Amino acid sequence: MKINRCGWCEGDNLYEAYHDKEWGVPVKDDATLFEFLVLETFQAGLSWITILKKRENFKKAFDGFDYKKIAQYDQHKIKDLLDNAGIIRNKLKVNATVSNAKAFMEVQSTFGSFSNYYWGFVNNTPIKNRVENYKEAPGKTPLSDLVSKDLKKRGFKFVGSTVIYAMMQATGMVNDHEISCFRYEEV
Repeated sequence: MKINRCGWCEGDNLYEAYHDKEWGVPVKDDATLFEFLVLETFQAGLSWITILKKRENFKKAFDGFDYKKIAQYDQHKIKDLLDNAGIIRNKLKVNATVSNAKAFMEVQSTFGSFSNYYWGFVNNTPIKNRVENYKEAPGKTPLSDLVSKDLKKRGFKFVGSTVIYAMMQATGMVNDHEISCFRYEEV
């Protein structure tokens, strides 16, 4: 029997596994939220499958997405990252990841956790949209505009509204699974 999935992931095993196990599941763990922030930052202007295929390389290159270590990266480490063919070698995005790690810890200090800050925008309750076809899902919303603006005010880089909306979808702040998808009710 064929499983109904969101149309964007069908036909690729890696995409389907990510969709079935992770996409849209509410994430409250700071380490995982930071991982998605990094991956979505690097995804800007590229396809998500490109990032998924390099995810393990990113994890190795960025010390398991340990924001405390990343915040301490020096120019030598940044040069090593820019020489690493296994990741997206974009100097602005690499530097943004380092400064975002520092800003991430500032938010933790202010709010007790990044999760408290992030989920506070929706009173800890995911938004359940009614997407019939993934092509109709928005690329950004007034809420992602608000979160993006606030993150920028706090010193984050590469956190435009589209990047933030993709993170909101990935981390379950919004459920944009198609209503016919088997995951729509599960998440």
